[in-house]
Amino acid sequence: MTEKKIVEENIKHFDFKFLTEMSKISIKAEPILNIGNFHIPNSLFLSFFVLFGFSIFAFSYYQASKAKKKNKFYYFVNLILKRIYSFFQSALHDKVSVFFPLIGSFFFFIILNNWASLLPGVGSLLIKVVEHGKIEYFPIFRGNNADLNTTLVLAIISVLFIQYSGIKYLGFKEYIKKFINFSNPINFFVGILELISEISKVISFSFRLFGNVFAGEVLLAVMAFLVPVLVSFPFLLLEVFVGFVQALVFSMLLAVFLSGAIAKHH
Repeated sequence: MTEKKIVEENIKHFDFKFLTEMSKISIKAEPILNIGNFHIPNSLFLSFFVLFGFSIFAFSYYQASKAKKKNKFYYFVNLILKRIYSFFQSALHDKVSVFFPLIGSFFFFIILNNWASLLPGVGSLLIKVVEHGKIEYFPIFRGNNADLNTTLVLAIISVLFIQYSGIKYLGFKEYIKKFINFSNPINFFVGILELISEISKVISFSFRLFGNVFAGEVLLAVMAFLVPVLVSFPFLLLEVFVGFVQALVFSMLLAVFLSGAIAKHH
């Protein structure tokens, strides 16, 4: 058999469909597992591993904090927590101890999921799934923050907690004056703008995080598909930095909005 025929024979048996599926980018998360009527998408599947790993990490830190003789692991984690705590203290001042558990949890949840999406195998390990009678190839793992459902839930929780905190610290009547004020026409229209602003925070929170993380995944997927692996390495480092920045921006915006919600308005 000649060399030309060997190449032609290899091309015939090459699975171009599989290669196409590897390069396909989907906005929505794909279901890879069904438990009854509940579909587990690949983004949630990766998040399970992230939460499991973070729970072990947190438990190890808790155990280290209870020990009489502290180890290097405790001091390292404690240093990071103090730096983050001080950073949010600049926005929340004396209320930082009240809100830090939620804001810190959001920060670590977002950054760990952002970085987990950069691990080898995420987006490239495929599983064959039969959907609507058709065979599809879906990634087993996908970045959780590249799923709009996740960022939307984080945004809704954040905005609802902002309203709850404002009512708790100012009282319902005082807080509602921010949105409904008939003292004069200017205050009335300002209140409407404030109400629109509160609703738009859901869109701002969710789409900013989703857009940046998803765009990063698209960039890495395209670069890895078109050029050798070493060329995409600088973009990988860039996404590590972007993942940190996005977690910081989301949690810092939440801190700033909380600070504004609990402050008295004149």
